[in-house]
Amino acid sequence: MGRTLALEFARRGADVAVSARRLDRLTTLIDEIDALGRKGLAVPCDVTKDEEVARAVEAVLAYFGRMDVAVANAGFGVVGRLEDLSDEDLRRQFDTNVFGAMSTARHALPALRRSKGRLALVSSVAALLASPRSGAYTASKFALRAFGLTLSQELHGSGASCTLLNPGFVATEIGQVDNAGRWDGSRTDKRPLKLMWTAEAAARVMVDAIHKRRREYTFTMHGKLGAWLGQHMPGLVHLIMRGQGRSRPA
Repeated sequence: MGRTLALEFARRGADVAVSARRLDRLTTLIDEIDALGRKGLAVPCDVTKDEEVARAVEAVLAYFGRMDVAVANAGFGVVGRLEDLSDEDLRRQFDTNVFGAMSTARHALPALRRSKGRLALVSSVAALLASPRSGAYTASKFALRAFGLTLSQELHGSGASCTLLNPGFVATEIGQVDNAGRWDGSRTDKRPLKLMWTAEAAARVMVDAIHKRRREYTFTMHGKLGAWLGQHMPGLVHLIMRGQGRSRPA
């Protein structure tokens, strides 16, 4: 998702700074941005470390002189019933999905206020629809949604904006990341392939929403349906989902 968002911004004429833990991925992406005729900057960063986020923002401002858009995209999903997860699992989930996004926003906002820029938080349809065995992930996205909606209120009138993005199923690597946050390319993504958008299609609508300063944007079509049911028919969702998280007999 981060890669395709960066390339979509570059195609639309933006110079782009990209940040992640894996420097090799960043270096390859910078080459792709350069090939589109735009400037790229690679800034390695672990969003669970606040000091690294602060240094990353400083590096971007030192190189480009300003920041017009900041996207908090880092995230992964801890899977399992609550009683089967450890305290470490739960903290790791929130450290990345919630505190990492908050850290990104907190350090980027002063620059965005100066440029009257745009902050985007990548949440999920899971922020609107609970499902069994995803309580940790869902809770983190519910929290991130609350944070994003609150920021929109706090930024009103400042010239800066916050856009909350709630993707449905998108073909990314999230299904190949385990509960410890480790990516394994041999892992099978168990999400429904027929319901997935390509990352490129997702990037296009996400950049559109950020450009238009949408307060909140939910996609795909199935994602919109799930979000609507989660908000307006929670009883039906409970009937559909109940029992799916129970342990199976050995």
